[in-house]
Amino acid sequence: MDLTQITYLVVGCSFALYIGIAIWARAESTKEFYVAGGGVNPVANGMATAADWMSAASFISMAGLIGMSYNGYGGSVFLMGWTGGYVILAMLVAPYLRKYGKFTVPEFIGDRYYSDAARVVAVLCLVLCSVTYVIGQMKGIGVAFSRFLETDYETGLYTGMVIVFFYAVLGGMKGITYTQIAQYVVLITAYTVPAIFISFQLTGHPIPQLGLGATLQGSEVYLLDKLDQILVDTGFKDYTTTVRYSTLNMVAFTASLMIGTAGLPHVIIRFFTVPKASDARRSAGWALIFIAILYTTAPAVAAMARLNIMQTIEPSPGAHMTIADRPAWFENWERTGLLGIEDKNGDGKLQYLADAERNELVVLDNDILVLANPEIARLPNWVIALVAAGGLAAALSTAAGLLLAISSAVSHDLLKGTFMPSISERGELNASRGAMALAVFGAGYLGLNPPGFAAGTVALAFGLAASSIFPALVMGIFSTRITREGAIAGMLCGLSLTLFYVFQHKGVMFVADWRFLTHWGERWFFGIEPNAFGCVGAALNFLVAIAVSKVTREPPAPIRRLVEEIRLP
Repeated sequence: MDLTQITYLVVGCSFALYIGIAIWARAESTKEFYVAGGGVNPVANGMATAADWMSAASFISMAGLIGMSYNGYGGSVFLMGWTGGYVILAMLVAPYLRKYGKFTVPEFIGDRYYSDAARVVAVLCLVLCSVTYVIGQMKGIGVAFSRFLETDYETGLYTGMVIVFFYAVLGGMKGITYTQIAQYVVLITAYTVPAIFISFQLTGHPIPQLGLGATLQGSEVYLLDKLDQILVDTGFKDYTTTVRYSTLNMVAFTASLMIGTAGLPHVIIRFFTVPKASDARRSAGWALIFIAILYTTAPAVAAMARLNIMQTIEPSPGAHMTIADRPAWFENWERTGLLGIEDKNGDGKLQYLADAERNELVVLDNDILVLANPEIARLPNWVIALVAAGGLAAALSTAAGLLLAISSAVSHDLLKGTFMPSISERGELNASRGAMALAVFGAGYLGLNPPGFAAGTVALAFGLAASSIFPALVMGIFSTRITREGAIAGMLCGLSLTLFYVFQHKGVMFVADWRFLTHWGERWFFGIEPNAFGCVGAALNFLVAIAVSKVTREPPAPIRRLVEEIRLP
């Protein structure tokens, strides 16, 4: 069978598995729809959480951001921030919210701050975070389909919408949980198998994490030293020492990703599915282990793929690849529109240079790195097909979690909690499914018609969660003095400041070229890029909430007792 046939077979089998699980795990009550009945094993929940977390951004984009952008070492902020956030989540958030025993993040905020207005503001923050995040998943689905199943972007997106609609609307959290366990197995296999092959090819080490620091096969030269040499010879910065604009910016970006992780609603809601508070903490630990398998592999994937691409384009110093003889993988990706060339000097050779005026590789989407990596390394077709299935599993799993968070906020918090408190359980379940269906179609529309800043919406989602939801949760758990007025003012101020800063700089927000951004650093607040501004918004949230709470009446005695009881073992 050729690559297309194998890919259809592998992807088709994985889709059939997801649909079968959804039919088996159909939700029959609101508790099953929102929190999978509350009885999921911590290990299973950790695996589902890992799949929910490792989105298209982790599977497809992260290695590209590290390997193919101008960041190099500076891309480590994603690894540190996204994994470190789970430590915060396990220590400061998840166990306490699980002990409280509600279904959603806005429900906790509404009850803790004794205010329907606080609940509605939390819903607004949740929807903004989730919508910006889900756009990135839709792009991942479209990219994977467009290359490996040889469809256009729109067809791939529609197919993904149908699959998500089926198992998310039918099964709710129960169906999503067990589907995500299967999706984790698919995506982690798809990510690590090619990495093992390529590491062994280049270094003789089958473990990619060891291969990253090893010497090349038959040579005394270390892989990273070779990559640094090639990049410097081509006019780029070296790979292993380049920081992301500045040290302060790297610290701010890492902090923003960490607290944004601990504030993302679709992640937090997963910890409502386990039997008790201690299980929530164990779930976070298992999730971190499952996530670390991919995240410790990503730097090796990034470096090895960058080395393979550079050696393809420039097989020896000064000997550039002939455009007419470019390899099959190059032509395949050109057809997607995500890779493009222009022979600017007419010499028939491709020059990939740091000089933008002379660089003839005019289009190179970072998102193709992981998906193209097996083709570049000439791995078997079944490995390439497996990567396609893994990329789709990553995008679908996170999209389902995000859509559930949106629909739960609309049906449970706005409808049941605010506007129609007397609605029956059956009516609420039907409303949840209706809200989920609308969320699926809304996500599809945004995927087909993304805003101008869609390339970086995942990073924006973290900034919004960090500046709005995370401070409200932490203060609600650990302080008896924060009032409803303080919480509402803090969330609105943090969210507004972050959005204002982002849109002030949206024209350059997601450009990866550090040279282009040099003059913009002077306009940034202390040189902090928009993607990293969530931590500043969070600081403002904390300050405003505390200041307003000091001049308003303290919370009622039952609320203060509730806060104290949440923290009791």
